Amino acid sequence: MAQSFTPKYNDLVTLFRDSVARFADRPLFGVRKESGWVWHTYREIGAMVDAFRAALTDLGVVRGDRVACVSSNRLEWLIACYASQSLGATWVPMYENQHEKELRYILADCGAKVCFAGSAKAEAEARAIQKDLPGLATIVGFSDAGEGGFWKRLEAAKGKTVAPITPDGKDICSIIYTSGTTGSPKGVCLSHSNLASGVQAVQLVIPFVSDDRTLAFLPWAHVFGGHLELNTIVSIGASSAICDAPDKLLDMISEVKPTLLVAVPRVWNRIHSVVLRGIAEQPAALRWIFDRAMAAGSKARRGQSVGLVEKLALAFARKAIFAKVIARFGGQLKYAVSGAAALSPEVAEFVDTLGVTVFEGYGMTESSSIGSSNTPAGRRIGSVGMPIPGVRIELDHSAPGGDADQGEIILHGHCVMAGYYNRPEETQAALTADGGLRTGDLGRLDADGFLYITGRVKELYKLENGKYIAPAPLEEQITLSPYIAQAMVHGADKPFNIALIVPDLGALGDWAKHNGVTADKQALLADERVMKLFAAELEKHSTDWKGFERVRKFALLTEEFTTANDMLTPTLKVKRRNVLKRYEDRIQSLYR
Repeated sequence: MAQSFTPKYNDLVTLFRDSVARFADRPLFGVRKESGWVWHTYREIGAMVDAFRAALTDLGVVRGDRVACVSSNRLEWLIACYASQSLGATWVPMYENQHEKELRYILADCGAKVCFAGSAKAEAEARAIQKDLPGLATIVGFSDAGEGGFWKRLEAAKGKTVAPITPDGKDICSIIYTSGTTGSPKGVCLSHSNLASGVQAVQLVIPFVSDDRTLAFLPWAHVFGGHLELNTIVSIGASSAICDAPDKLLDMISEVKPTLLVAVPRVWNRIHSVVLRGIAEQPAALRWIFDRAMAAGSKARRGQSVGLVEKLALAFARKAIFAKVIARFGGQLKYAVSGAAALSPEVAEFVDTLGVTVFEGYGMTESSSIGSSNTPAGRRIGSVGMPIPGVRIELDHSAPGGDADQGEIILHGHCVMAGYYNRPEETQAALTADGGLRTGDLGRLDADGFLYITGRVKELYKLENGKYIAPAPLEEQITLSPYIAQAMVHGADKPFNIALIVPDLGALGDWAKHNGVTADKQALLADERVMKLFAAELEKHSTDWKGFERVRKFALLTEEFTTANDMLTPTLKVKRRNVLKRYEDRIQSLYR
């Protein structure tokens, strides 16, 4: 049964305007300039949104129109977003590195009237497409200093007054297109009620306060980053520094000193690997203390007795080791929020023992981001928590891969999307007769109602022996190795699993130096000693797997999976179909 929940706000426009009034003089968004960080208050952001609402009216935007944006995180993005929503228009965000074919498809499918572009490249691509889309009346470049550019339009609109529209809760606030790992992207329609209710439900279970600050580096075009680092931050009077260059993340973190960091598991995994590599280079005594401290933290979380030596090791490690790690993240970090995929319990325990409280949640675009979350009142590492207020979870044990313990996760409540844009048949297939959302994820519920993710229905495959394999959890375990940056497990209709592995060349290079292996990249990855290293790493990180899940053979790849080579989605999910096609011959050779 869903926890009783009655939201105060039924739309994001009213929520935003109330926050501007309540927190007028508090900093809201920070932008990095050459001279340092410049912070804009709630009042200043509210005034810019009001002015740009008038600019959008001059462009002919009216209630029900679709306004698209292809850009990374930046101040212009959020101003245009809030202004569009306050006119009753639907915001359609895309990634700045969106492939041209996907950009063309999305602009055509949603029927955008206006498109904002964050870079010169994105603007040029949008203008090339515009001639084929008569409904796309205007393209506005965020970086364009000309008369038609964003800031010129904002300046021209100052002094004009256009009253905001208060949307109905059922009005579509945003259409967010899925990554398209298995076909063309689908536009997920999220209503104002979907997003406003989710914001308020999260506030009831996670202790964010107005003094919190985050560094927004997850793309706002993704529902996870956008929901937490725009809507939720705004609703509580907190602040967010805008990271428009993820490669400068560590530098920005030390400058901003966030209390809260929102990231996907891949980020936490890399932090875990980097720290462990550093510890491995320390003297044996320090490594011993680190191991004892980690063991003490694990025991304490489980309510087990912690011995005196372990207590002393933990106390020493917190001052001499952990504090240095936290200092790299600004020294103020309290909370780590992880979502978008399952976080390895080993990594979660590691971050938690450092002194940063881990809140792992579960959701997807179709569930308006968060459907369940760990909370201070109920937190179990390895789980994705319990349903947030107003949401109920059930399992369909008859789904593929389901059994007595696990089944497809079905979500009910205010989080369930309004549907897929222009796809009534697929909407019907995604929803149950009583309005529940079929997530496509497999999970199990423990006796206390905590949810554990066990796989993805669409990614399941069978080995020759008929055994089901859920590859994503296996891949997460493999990439805990400091030597493995990326991995894809495969074995559909085959006698056993194989893995395609992208090595972490930095870690491997260090290992090679210490072990007297000298070769260029191609020769290094073919070296027998390197192959033995990776075989040992696979064995080490698969000890808990069932026998039929084990990887029997593997190949080391010289090329990373990236969005540029179309083997990763913008949300960093592997496009399995593309990888399989690219490495078809290599895969077949592993089965000979």
